[in-house]
Amino acid sequence: MKFLLTILLGAITITTFAQSERTHIRGGNDAYKKGDLEQAEEEYRRAIEATPNSLKGTYNLGNVTYEQQRYEEAVKHYQSAAAAAKTDTDKSDALYNLGNAHLNQQELKEAVDAYKESLKLNPKDMASKYNLAYSLQQLKMQQQQQQEQQQQQGEQGEEGEEQEQEQQQNQEQQEQEQEEESPEDQEQQNQDEEDQENQSPPPTSGEEEQEDVDRQKALETLEKIGKEDEEVQKKMRKSDAQPSNSDKDW
Repeated sequence: MKFLLTILLGAITITTFAQSERTHIRGGNDAYKKGDLEQAEEEYRRAIEATPNSLKGTYNLGNVTYEQQRYEEAVKHYQSAAAAAKTDTDKSDALYNLGNAHLNQQELKEAVDAYKESLKLNPKDMASKYNLAYSLQQLKMQQQQQQEQQQQQGEQGEEGEEQEQEQQQNQEQQEQEQEEESPEDQEQQNQDEEDQENQSPPPTSGEEEQEDVDRQKALETLEKIGKEDEEVQKKMRKSDAQPSNSDKDW
């Protein structure tokens, strides 16, 4: 009697949880149709709490999170739904949605794999075929871009190495030329550099103009002195030309 009572209680509990699951799924579906995604998500989570392996609850929770663009979370729910599916149709649908969630995250390789698995279970599904073709095209473009970037980086690296080698060669050549110079050449070079440093700087334009003015004044002064000297010489000669009256006979 105790064993039979335990079985009956277990059956009642399972039935109760099953009814609770269905109730929350219906509530979630109603909220989803109305566009109330938050309420729908809450109902689906309650359905999963009532029945942890609830295919409908997990699958629909994936749809709700997908609609809210929470693609990373949606991936996990679709993976759980695919694992819990009992029929090829249910598993194919979960894998198709899984591919869509990966595609929205630009996880192209994962999306391709999901669509391929979906088509294995439902080869006639045109939506999976289209999305698979699209994902393959995007994946090819992505790989080409990565190859081009790697090639450009490789070329830039080679150019940098060539420039570095050239600079190193030039430096080594200069060092070698300096080593080959005789001590006398080095001493003369040092002396030339020292003389160049000791040289006065060239006059500026203002200094040059001042020098021209001073030179002109000096020439004018010399010319004036020369004229005065000529006048003095003329007076002296004139004086000599006229003898004094003292030479007269009285």
